[in-house]
Amino acid sequence: MSIFDKWDKNVDTEGLQKDIAEAEANGGQGDYREVHVGTYEVKIDKMEIKECGSEKHAGEPMFTVQFRILEGDFKNSCLFMNQLITEGWQIGQVNKFLRSLDVNDTVEFKTYGQYNDMIMDMMESIDGSLEFLLEYGKNKKGYNTFKIKDVYEV
Repeated sequence: MSIFDKWDKNVDTEGLQKDIAEAEANGGQGDYREVHVGTYEVKIDKMEIKECGSEKHAGEPMFTVQFRILEGDFKNSCLFMNQLITEGWQIGQVNKFLRSLDVNDTVEFKTYGQYNDMIMDMMESIDGSLEFLLEYGKNKKGYNTFKIKDVYEV
């Protein structure tokens, strides 16, 4: 298998094509305005577990969510939630977030495979049918925080 086959297998190339089209439509810079701390109506474009790409945590499991703002000055801007899930407290934070989506009665971690399947099922339930009121903030250390304040059926 060539490196290109490996990349094609491991990367969502269809999603990447959409991201490229969006970047080109926005001037091709990927230079977006920084979204201010606040409360926004959002939809969830992506929610998944993937390998962390940072040098320090490369290859470690990470929970990610891409929110798209639906209204206001930052309409169509995205917010990104990223949380490593290698320690109990980290998975506990993700579980709390997942429960706030009000989609699945049973949110629990047993194995990474099971957890991924549960998250994929939740994303399928959310996609096109739910929107959220999201409180986006910063904690004392400057890390982004994400809290679901309300859930709306579309």
